[in-house]
Amino acid sequence: MFSSKSYLEKKTGPYGIGRFSYMQSLVNEYQSADSMDSKLQVMGNLANFAYDPINYEYMQALNVTDLFLDGLEETEEKLVEFAIGGISNACNDMENKKHIIDNDGIKLIIKCLSQPSEEIVISAITTLIFLFSPETKSEITAVPVVECMLRLSDSSNQRIKTLATIFVTDHCDEETIHQAREAQKQMNQMLSSLPS
Repeated sequence: MFSSKSYLEKKTGPYGIGRFSYMQSLVNEYQSADSMDSKLQVMGNLANFAYDPINYEYMQALNVTDLFLDGLEETEEKLVEFAIGGISNACNDMENKKHIIDNDGIKLIIKCLSQPSEEIVISAITTLIFLFSPETKSEITAVPVVECMLRLSDSSNQRIKTLATIFVTDHCDEETIHQAREAQKQMNQMLSSLPS
């Protein structure tokens, strides 16, 4: 359930534990963490905070979205899962969306489509759908991305299949879909001609 600022202030009182202070301590803990377990726990908590719009102002002040973007480049799969989950939760806010786009987030999110984790792929597709706009269309619906989405629309995972189908149906024009299908054919022909 989403809360209003006035409700939270009334609930915690003037000297209650503030969300901003708590989130600031989480960011500090993440940046100074020595163990991956600590980083995972903090990233998971921050991703959960990104679910509630009441926290966006605090996240922006603490550069939490940058932590999420940095997390997409980590090698630890679970950290990437929490980072893309946080981005997916936060990207409905216009300021967060702009920050993600302006900081090469789309490229990082597209890379997540090839991750082995189904949860990462689901969050990546969802995030690309949320980030789609006339300004981002050419990057988000580039032929290699559409080709990937066509493959994902045949996934045995029903959630991936549905999201990829929605992406292609709602955001891709016929010409790009045609080019992506041609690219798939060429790749399949090339692979079939390789010696086994």
